[in-house]
Amino acid sequence: MEDIDPPREQAGAADAILRTLEAHCLLWDADVLYQSTRSEAYLDTLSQIETAGLSYRCNCSRKRLSGLNGKYDKHCLSHPPPANCPAAIRLNIEKCLEVSQANVSFNDAIQGSQPDRLKNQGDFVIHRKDQLFAYQLAVVTDDIFQGISHVVRGSDLLDTTQQQLLLFATLKQPAPQYAHIPVMVDANQHKLSKQNHAPAINDSTPQKNLLTAMHALNMEVPHNLHNETIDSILGWAIQNWSIQNIPRRKTTMEAN
Repeated sequence: MEDIDPPREQAGAADAILRTLEAHCLLWDADVLYQSTRSEAYLDTLSQIETAGLSYRCNCSRKRLSGLNGKYDKHCLSHPPPANCPAAIRLNIEKCLEVSQANVSFNDAIQGSQPDRLKNQGDFVIHRKDQLFAYQLAVVTDDIFQGISHVVRGSDLLDTTQQQLLLFATLKQPAPQYAHIPVMVDANQHKLSKQNHAPAINDSTPQKNLLTAMHALNMEVPHNLHNETIDSILGWAIQNWSIQNIPRRKTTMEAN
């Protein structure tokens, strides 16, 4: 459960996610791992990287960062902030690539070949100035801990994958295989998310929701399946889905 950003979290959101999964009979195999309980593990990962000299402190303001066109210019690498000054921690991409000899280009199971774009992204933050852990550091630490072999997630996270691949290589750990599914968007091409004020999933209509998702994945759903139980719908989907049929682009779908 990704709950490491308290300022952005809605009260009760974690429980609501689990209730929605249960309502759709999408259950987990082991105890849920909450990122909010993993600070010690994240600090250990951060320490490994710092000890190897592969990160540096950065106290650049938001105003300065906004003028860099999305790519950090390594200012704080050559102009370190004072030791007593609050600062974020950035990963030194070039040094990590040199040490790890990592190849961050990869073949996504849905989106296809992804060439190396890492150097165009600039050194990224792994620990924020407000002392919260960055998503990249946390998710890689958790994937290593849980032995994750395959990751299926929204295509809105595709551009962050190479940052994670570099972290896996830096930590000398095998990376998962990735498949990025298209995200659902509204008629204005806005992702259906709480950030864009999309309505929540209606847990009282799980069959309808599952069928809607299956249509979005280009599955030819037989008409008689509309009157079946959740278990029957999921059973048919498991037998008939094909990763080759999943569209690469965003799927336009009105929220229900």
